[in-house]
Amino acid sequence: MSTSPSEQFEPQVNPGEGIEALTFQKESGSEAASQAEFVQLFTKSQRRLYLYILSQVPHPVEAEEILQEANVIAWTKSSQYRSGSNFFAWVCQIAHFEILKHRSRQKRTKLRFSDEFIEQVASEVVEQVDELESRRLALKHCLGKLRDKDRELIQSRYAPGERGKDLASQIGRPANSVYQSLGRIRRTLMECIQRQLAVEFH
Repeated sequence: MSTSPSEQFEPQVNPGEGIEALTFQKESGSEAASQAEFVQLFTKSQRRLYLYILSQVPHPVEAEEILQEANVIAWTKSSQYRSGSNFFAWVCQIAHFEILKHRSRQKRTKLRFSDEFIEQVASEVVEQVDELESRRLALKHCLGKLRDKDRELIQSRYAPGERGKDLASQIGRPANSVYQSLGRIRRTLMECIQRQLAVEFH
């Protein structure tokens, strides 16, 4: 008998077995990726997976609940993941089914989008999340290459609630001088990020 996509990713645990049974199932899968590799990929994917869910479920609390549900299923279904394949795409598929299940529980909500629309958004978000993550890592790398005083200046400028004029007063420099320095640092970072991404994607 065929199963629905959501049923395919449901944990196979008997009542009363508890989390120990889930862990045992993961470790005993003959085709499972090594535990160390899976844990590393699983941990690394959390931020991106949450953003993926949040793009389709715009309520942070609900998105967090779906993330936790998807995490449990991903862990118990780790034997289905093939080492070396795209882990993020795999876990996004699990999250996608959890999002659909969540939507089915929200049928009384007045404003609802079609499943086709949600699937299209999901597909585009996966690509955007990958790109944004690459840019974030490139920015982190390029910030590390700045001179200490330039890195401190740009980080101070973009601290929460900070303004350029306030920053100039704090460090005792004319506002125009600070703006010129920030412009130079931004250009340096942009050029570095572009080079970094060019290396990554070629």
